[in-house]
Amino acid sequence: MTRLSVNINKIATLRNARGGNMPDVIQSAIDIEAFGAQGITVHPRPDERHIRYNDVRALSKVVKTEFNVEGNPNPKFIDLVLETKPTQVTLVPDAVDAITSNAGWDTKKHQDYLKDIIQIFQNENIRTSIFVDPIPEMIKYAKNSNTDRVELYTEAYAKNFKNNKEKAIKNYVQASLLANELNIDLNAGHDLNLDNISYFAQNIPNLKEVSIGHALICEALYQGMKNVIQSYLKKLK
Repeated sequence: MTRLSVNINKIATLRNARGGNMPDVIQSAIDIEAFGAQGITVHPRPDERHIRYNDVRALSKVVKTEFNVEGNPNPKFIDLVLETKPTQVTLVPDAVDAITSNAGWDTKKHQDYLKDIIQIFQNENIRTSIFVDPIPEMIKYAKNSNTDRVELYTEAYAKNFKNNKEKAIKNYVQASLLANELNIDLNAGHDLNLDNISYFAQNIPNLKEVSIGHALICEALYQGMKNVIQSYLKKLK
């Protein structure tokens, strides 16, 4: 079964909009785990506009499932990961002013850099994942970085799913087959939702984990957090 990791950035965004501690990000993570999620994902950015670095520190003490910390590995981010020692670190090449992640790594151009960063985390027994587009060349060079996993950037799939789902998933199937051949485990995330998650999970072999935040939180506004998490778990079976 593909594991569901819930990205709680949007809960932090709502909290930060008014100040104070409502909703409580830490309690939300505890509740999300109790509702059945198999992981918690956060993506702290340098301006701390949603998840704050201190949130990551607090979460590292209470998350009992898999804890996944995403981000661009600048020195401050590296120090935070080494301090909190999550289950997994996902390297994302987002610019400081990016609204959200909008591209995968050029693993050929940045191969040496990624290899050095990954070694730092693996020395501390932290599983590593690289955020990549579904391009065979990027998968091949990701292998050379010694990463444990790659996370397929699924915005293109989600954007084109309703028009032609077979075409939308084609590149992802090819990328996943290559990753399996190279013995790299697979994660996926970005714009996956209750409408498109089943088809994706059914067609991507050896999909270990999906990280879902924005859509899941939006769906929870109408259906409730517990109901939505249970719906995702059923679709991922």
